Amino acid sequence: MIEATGITKSFGNLKVLKGIDFKAEKSEVVAIMGASGAGKSTFLQIIGSLMRPDGGKVSVDGTDIFSLGSGELSHFRNREMGFVFQFHHLLPEFTAEENVMIPALISGASRREASAAARKILANVGLSERLTHKPSELSGGEQQRVAIARALINDPSVLYADEPSGNLDSKTKLEIHKLFFDIRDKTGVTVVIVTHDPSLAEMSDRTLHMRDGVILETAGK
Repeated sequence: MIEATGITKSFGNLKVLKGIDFKAEKSEVVAIMGASGAGKSTFLQIIGSLMRPDGGKVSVDGTDIFSLGSGELSHFRNREMGFVFQFHHLLPEFTAEENVMIPALISGASRREASAAARKILANVGLSERLTHKPSELSGGEQQRVAIARALINDPSVLYADEPSGNLDSKTKLEIHKLFFDIRDKTGVTVVIVTHDPSLAEMSDRTLHMRDGVILETAGK
């Protein structure tokens, strides 16, 4: 589903990524661990098409993503990729349902279609009773569930998550961790998660360890 070869990235004189090769299979959950500054988030942004590498190639579901024009890439990202971050990035003036609808509306769905899809996916993440609540009226865990639902609204092939439980208490963190695997089992989506949390990495199908811009080892179940 995802294949990256020879990925390099520098910021000024600092080499952040030093030639990374990576593969993730369809429906696989891969965790990427490492200390702060190891290059994890930079690598995730590159394979998620949010940042261009200096060198190397990234293919997602057979498409060489950086060979696409900017418009084509934006469309591909909207349809095939979902993103969840440590901070939820929900729009405060919109309800949970409206926040989730946004990517569907961008992709061309009617408001009616987007609303129906948002209600269905919010029910799947346990928030059917919170559709009309705004982010300020939701707990941290509920806000992250809304963010996950938003990431899934267009039925993407790949879900990228960057420290998705970093701001949550231990009980809520476990619930969010389990939710990722429930989603994978229901939809077949490939999930790549950057995390400092060993419990989340342990649940994953495979764990990569990064240090100083390279992958050191792979641990699988």
